[in-house]
Amino acid sequence: MNDVSRTMPPTEVGHLARAVLGAVGEVVVGKREALELVLAGILAGGHVLLEDLPGLGKTLTARTFAQALGLDFRRLQFTPDLLPADVTGSFLYDQRTGDFTFRAGPVFTNLLLADEINRTPPKTQSALLEAMQEKQVSVEGVTYRLDEPFHVLATANPVEYEGTYPLPEAQLDRFLLRVSFGYPEHEEEWEVLRRRMARRREEAVIKPVVDAATLRAMQAALEDVVVEDSVGRYMVALTAATREHPSVLVGASPRGSLALLLLARVRAVTAGRDFVVPEDVKDVAVPALAHRITLRPEMWLRRVDPSFVVGEVLAGTPAPTSGALPSYAAGRSGHP
Repeated sequence: MNDVSRTMPPTEVGHLARAVLGAVGEVVVGKREALELVLAGILAGGHVLLEDLPGLGKTLTARTFAQALGLDFRRLQFTPDLLPADVTGSFLYDQRTGDFTFRAGPVFTNLLLADEINRTPPKTQSALLEAMQEKQVSVEGVTYRLDEPFHVLATANPVEYEGTYPLPEAQLDRFLLRVSFGYPEHEEEWEVLRRRMARRREEAVIKPVVDAATLRAMQAALEDVVVEDSVGRYMVALTAATREHPSVLVGASPRGSLALLLLARVRAVTAGRDFVVPEDVKDVAVPALAHRITLRPEMWLRRVDPSFVVGEVLAGTPAPTSGALPSYAAGRSGHP
């Protein structure tokens, strides 16, 4: 396996990313585009919200990515009676020593599956906020760092379902992107049944393609992906346009621009490039921005979807054509 201190070229990142997707695709049938987005969120160092109807493979996807990436994996089922200490951990009294010792919660892992995160009240949802943003947790005034890599893959059922709590905007903004799977095609669903019969057991296990150190090296290599000034300004223009759209009450925050930057870099390396083009930005705009938008109340009555707003923003924002070097990397070579 690769060492995190070794410099990894972007081309190798793309090769390994495609190998990981291939391994995950052996278990999760179809949904290649959604799987690419989930992996992009992990490679970009972020957290992913998987929002869709129950039974569409969200939990299976998270478990399979953990196996393919060689990461320590834990699953936490969110319920209405779950307490913040059930997420972060708590101090327990040790009768042998007469002292309190810290018992780490499930958040102390590489990849945490927060299953049905919107079934628990906001107080427990917020227990993940510090961990997701600062990669640390504070319990009884003591701060504990989380080992890297650390990623949260959270699943959420549509808020129309009984017993769910809408995620607050502050927590939604912590997710780098939101992904939906949708129902499979008939042939894909039959393939799910066929593979289940062929392996003769419920669980599907795959061998790791990389390990945690290799994943960190892949993430570090993305810093070498070039973003030309006009492409960076295009990202800012798209995010700013969501704030000015007539259907929007609150537009995407600057985290939206950052999400476009990070995800577009991953899109570039998976396409075999070490530089970002406007098409990379367009490909990730909806999953990166739609969940950061709050529509005006009357738009919900009209069934307007935030994804539709992002589509209109994309159509109305001119994309750049310049191929100049970025100002922050003046003097660099190797850019076409």
